[in-house]
Amino acid sequence: MIRNSFFLFFLMVCSCNYFKPEKKAQSIARVGKSYLYKSDIATLVPAGTTKEDSLLLVRDFIDRWASQKLLIEAAERNLSDAKKSEYNKLIKQYKIDLYTKAYIEEVVKKKVDTVVSQEELKKYYEENKENFRTNGTLVRLRYINVSKANPRFGTIRSKFFDYSKKDKKFWETYALQCNSFAMNDSVWVDMSQVYTKLPFITPDNRDENVIAGKRIEKTVENNVYLVKITNVIDKNQISPFEFSKPTLKEVLLNKRKLELIKKFEKDITNDAIKNNDYEIYK
Repeated sequence: MIRNSFFLFFLMVCSCNYFKPEKKAQSIARVGKSYLYKSDIATLVPAGTTKEDSLLLVRDFIDRWASQKLLIEAAERNLSDAKKSEYNKLIKQYKIDLYTKAYIEEVVKKKVDTVVSQEELKKYYEENKENFRTNGTLVRLRYINVSKANPRFGTIRSKFFDYSKKDKKFWETYALQCNSFAMNDSVWVDMSQVYTKLPFITPDNRDENVIAGKRIEKTVENNVYLVKITNVIDKNQISPFEFSKPTLKEVLLNKRKLELIKKFEKDITNDAIKNNDYEIYK
């Protein structure tokens, strides 16, 4: 009787060990028949990470990996065949879309001409300017922020408001003594930049300050802001050509890319027909 009991116990232990999957070399976790290996987490932890944080990162990664494996196995067991067939079709189509998109992008990148001339930009702008409208107020201005204690403050102020190109050398010297400055008033900027550079101008007082031809002298603590507003364009007006140039270039390049893709798809189909790789049976 004792011998039989011992034999039965031995058989149970052996059976458990027999059916338990063997740990594979270099594996760090297992879910069913799927294994996670050391190589899978080799680049997971950034250099310089502490031991404690490294352990947390690795454990979190393993837990998420296990959760995904358990969920997909549960889904494969419990979803109907019809559902799985539907999703497999979607997966197959997604693979086709992903591969073809990546391939076309590589072809376009190599073949598209990215140089857009000034004449092309200007022509497209003139033909489509109604489509290029301002999303907000645009401003052309110049400003300096200078210490009131500057010994040349009076001269700086005078030359700033009575600006002349002849004073180029003067500004090359004295602009560097300013806390901040922007002297190129031929560039259009949006109001967000104005609020950043000139913090005393806010949405509440914008209408009284941002006016074409306006001169502003504003003392903030020991510094003085000198501002000259050259021009203003309100929201939903036709956007100036210079301000629209980046968008114009993007639009024209996208048109080129679409034309190139269309031609490429047509050529690859015609070549397949010519080489008897594609035919439609009647």
